[in-house]
Amino acid sequence: MSNQLELRHLRYFQALAEDLHFSKAAERLYISQPGLSRQIKQMEEELGYLLFQRNNRKVALTPAGQYLHTEVNKLLQQLDGALQHARMLHEGMEGRLNFGYVGSAMQNIIPELLLRFRADYPNIRYGLEALNNQQQIDQLLTRDIDIGFVRLERIPPELNNRVVFEDTFSLVLPLDHSLSEQNFTSLAQLKNESFILFDPAYSRPYYEKVMELFDDAGFSPKVSHRTVHATTIYRLAENGFGLSIVPTSLRMGYQLGVKFIELTNIPQRTKLSAVWRADNENPALENFVRLL
Repeated sequence: MSNQLELRHLRYFQALAEDLHFSKAAERLYISQPGLSRQIKQMEEELGYLLFQRNNRKVALTPAGQYLHTEVNKLLQQLDGALQHARMLHEGMEGRLNFGYVGSAMQNIIPELLLRFRADYPNIRYGLEALNNQQQIDQLLTRDIDIGFVRLERIPPELNNRVVFEDTFSLVLPLDHSLSEQNFTSLAQLKNESFILFDPAYSRPYYEKVMELFDDAGFSPKVSHRTVHATTIYRLAENGFGLSIVPTSLRMGYQLGVKFIELTNIPQRTKLSAVWRADNENPALENFVRLL
């Protein structure tokens, strides 16, 4: 293409090739008829051949003009599609969001948020990866994920955070345990029991908060097992290897032989927070944070 041939020439040519009438094409392009005539003449001069045959009765495409009409139509459609796609990426209507999350966030929080977000942004694709709290922080700092869902009280200054859910704690007991919601009064009733707890590696602040429950009850628990998997906790409790304390939201989604007693009369709560880099420029992330 000549250096003097611009995109506007192609659009003017395409309009005239479709209408084959200078007045109609000029009106559609919001320019004057003489102005359109000058632009088409300039384009033909730059190319070195005629695109239209003109006489007093009609305007017709030359064979070269007919071929160019077909090819320019494809080109402009592709260009318009690319410009639209770029705009959607800029506005966060298309693209990808990579999530990290602790297991309890997948019970209801993340599915509910994704359903709401998908209603407005159906073309966003997702990456979802179960990670412990520290892994999420590390991957946010290295930009491997866009947003995380963690149980942490303190985060690095490069990150923003927002509490999305405040959860109670629940006791986990085998089905045949003598304690129930009716006769439970205090954790002190369980001072001689063994406990299965989330490993401090899962979240040191979370572990310390659970230990506060035992401190308030006046005893230190006998910890028989530590794990980072809720399923392991439930299987061990089901088979009599100990009791546990978990976020109440982790009661959902499991069909195991355990029962739960929600600890509603204690002040401690565990908070689930969304965290993301303050300087992350992913437009889809901005829209998702707005949903939060």
